[in-house]
Amino acid sequence: MRPRLHQTIWRWHFYAGLLVSPFMLILAVTGAIYLFNDEINDALHPQQRFVAVGAEQQPVSRLVAAALADYPGGSATRVDMPVLGRSAQVFVTPSAGDPVRVYVDPGTAKVLGSYVYTHTIVGFADVAHGSLMLGKFGDGVVELVACWGLILVITGIYLWWPRRGSRASGVLIPRLKEKGRTLWRDLHAVTGFWTALLIAFLIVTGLPWANVWGGLLKRGTDAVGIGYPTSHRLHGTTPKATVKQALGQAPWTLEDAPIPGSDPHAEHHGAHASMMMEASVPISVDAATGIFSQNGVTGPYRLFLPADAKGVFTAYTYPDRPQGQRTIHLDQYSGRVLEDVGFADYGWAAKGVELGVQLHMGNYFGRANQIVMLIACLGVVMLSVTGPIMWWRLRPKGGLGAPRELSSPRLRTLALITLALAVVFPLVGASLVLVLGIDEGLRRFGGPRTLSQDNA
Repeated sequence: MRPRLHQTIWRWHFYAGLLVSPFMLILAVTGAIYLFNDEINDALHPQQRFVAVGAEQQPVSRLVAAALADYPGGSATRVDMPVLGRSAQVFVTPSAGDPVRVYVDPGTAKVLGSYVYTHTIVGFADVAHGSLMLGKFGDGVVELVACWGLILVITGIYLWWPRRGSRASGVLIPRLKEKGRTLWRDLHAVTGFWTALLIAFLIVTGLPWANVWGGLLKRGTDAVGIGYPTSHRLHGTTPKATVKQALGQAPWTLEDAPIPGSDPHAEHHGAHASMMMEASVPISVDAATGIFSQNGVTGPYRLFLPADAKGVFTAYTYPDRPQGQRTIHLDQYSGRVLEDVGFADYGWAAKGVELGVQLHMGNYFGRANQIVMLIACLGVVMLSVTGPIMWWRLRPKGGLGAPRELSSPRLRTLALITLALAVVFPLVGASLVLVLGIDEGLRRFGGPRTLSQDNA
């Protein structure tokens, strides 16, 4: 092992860990909560989520009307169609206040209760995990932390790599009988080794949701024809409205796909023209669900209602295994199917991302998948705690305790690596320039004491 290279990588690992550990801890805890979102919600809100089995399901229009009766002047935007023994969820935007989710018994159309999603532990964890409750700025912070987390994994494995003659104790197994620096070092290093691949997998499969990196990935896969379905490829253009903008959420592959619109003035022909309605009169939500059923969408799905005169009825299935994903848009006046896209229509890169998303969320393989991803989350928690504890215990009194500064030749190498990182992870490259500038300022003007490599 070359001492200079080791010193450089340790310096990177030190700064990255010190800066992002608090955020990684937040992401790990909120991610672990969301892994078990259904189980937690079932335990905390059983009276709202479970219903008696046996009664025939009421028309969707009755479920929506029941939900809106509790919120005069409000509007329904979405209905999550239920599975057997479960309630339906009607998403309501009240005339004042935050959007609410109203739970309705599909057999009796009785309202079972409601809540503001972000006021629940699962809702809070969901939003905090994606944006730290800070909107787009928070999304950028999460992306930056995730990218640096990947660098921490890579540099951590390099620093862990055993030297010739090393024993299993302290390398593969922590020396729990030791105390002080040795114990904390073992807990940190051994945990990192056993969970590194899982943590890296979580980071890589989570990055497609990020604004900058995810946006670049979408545009890149679109440009080479391996992302969007053929009918949705934009070839560098920007649609007037995307599926995500119109609906608020969508499968990753279709988030930036242009959403079709209804035409109230078009002349409609075909099977649904027999309804004898004027083109400007929308069909009912019950008629829309009937058309979805005729087209094979009968299981649990998310039903989005038209937001305005040009909006569409949209249904999409989002099962634990993405092979069952399907998205259908209906003209709200004629009931004509405007688009029908399934997993088979995705490009191979989009299929890979959708598969990674479901594994990331612990869905694909059921309980086993949840447990494996929980191990990764617990690994991040351990690393995020033991790393700062090591630093605090070892730092010189009155100093930062950073590893020794780099020599000029190593700085040139670092500049090249920074450039490469900026290409792959733009936010990382920009942040690394900032960190190195701060470090140089501290070295020149602050003169902090350093931590020798032997104390690592």
